[in-house]
Amino acid sequence: MQHRVVKWVFAGAIAALAGGAMAADGSAQRAWADGWSAPPDTVGPVLDAQTVRQVVRTSIGGSALRVRLSNLLGSVPVTLGPVHVALSAGGAETVPGSDHVLLFDGKPTVTIAKGQSVLSDPLKMTVKPLQPLAVSIYVPADKAFHPATVHSAGMATAYVTEHGDATAAVHFPREEVSGSRFYLTDVEVAGAAPRHTLVAFGDSITDGVGSKQDANERWPDYLAARLQAAPQLSSIAVADAGIGGNRILHDGYGPSALARFDRDVLDKPNVRWVILLEGINDIGGSGYAWEAKDKIDAQQLIDGMKQLIARAHARHVKIYGATLTPYGGNGWPYHSAAGETTREQVNAWIRHSGAFDGVVDFDKAVRDPAAPKKMRAAYDSGDHLHPSSAGYRAMAAAVDLKLFAGKP
Repeated sequence: MQHRVVKWVFAGAIAALAGGAMAADGSAQRAWADGWSAPPDTVGPVLDAQTVRQVVRTSIGGSALRVRLSNLLGSVPVTLGPVHVALSAGGAETVPGSDHVLLFDGKPTVTIAKGQSVLSDPLKMTVKPLQPLAVSIYVPADKAFHPATVHSAGMATAYVTEHGDATAAVHFPREEVSGSRFYLTDVEVAGAAPRHTLVAFGDSITDGVGSKQDANERWPDYLAARLQAAPQLSSIAVADAGIGGNRILHDGYGPSALARFDRDVLDKPNVRWVILLEGINDIGGSGYAWEAKDKIDAQQLIDGMKQLIARAHARHVKIYGATLTPYGGNGWPYHSAAGETTREQVNAWIRHSGAFDGVVDFDKAVRDPAAPKKMRAAYDSGDHLHPSSAGYRAMAAAVDLKLFAGKP
């Protein structure tokens, strides 16, 4: 599926902090970071006079938040609202007394043009680090039945009503569930002190496929917990920009890494670092090679990575290269001897070229020393491609926190 890539737009008080004017030195603007992210990758079911409640965990704390809603893949404008945010009490429940209404340019509803997104007005709300929040979106009746813009592999349960506005409900009616994220793509958090965003940019491995559902056990989740446990690094938010099936060079499941890099990385508030873990689907897709363009080699992947490095550096963002994890045993033609050679060539370049600002050796962290083309059994989710929760923990532990020390 081919997706167009568009520039996101901001709605509401962009330069305001919790409704207040930005300080002359720009401190309010510097206080925002992207505490949670799920980039859109496809279209999903139609929501028609229904409410969807989605639980997210912010990677950083603060005193204000705002959310981004996307109609990136919509074919017509979509109206959403009301939209509520509350502290999650687990499952579909919220903590009584914690519910807030989100506004968009001062209004409880918003119409988003096709291919665009909007940012809510800032909301004064205390958010703790690693705080689960419930974001509830009402989608008014849609007589034309237009599909929603979604992030398909949410690795979390979305709760959906059969009918009606339940955005303010403490006890949400658990009538239907879904594994996707609907319309919601970002939760940004602000506080008094400056903060920064680290983007984990990748495919289904960064998206956490293979980890435990509703457990926040992706490698970016574990990395966020490590950062919060280090007081000097607790001002760093982690935004997970993984999309299942994503490739560096060509569109497929969502736009390619080259096509979405600005939107999903460089345009994040106060972004300072990105960890790039992409390429295994380019290699696996080469095994299928349904089209001539899908037949790629190591140099093409390296050239694609060089483009991302140059674009990051042009925006004064440090980019760290992550080695591609082993996938032996996944099955032919996704895995092949030729593909394995390409993976090893790309990994050697990541490790030794000096092109990146640093290297995160995920391959070394999860491979089986006795069979390095394969993942350790204890870290394998079972498909020999995606790590388990234990594997994702090992990946996060392999990230040297010194990469984020000092002045960004």
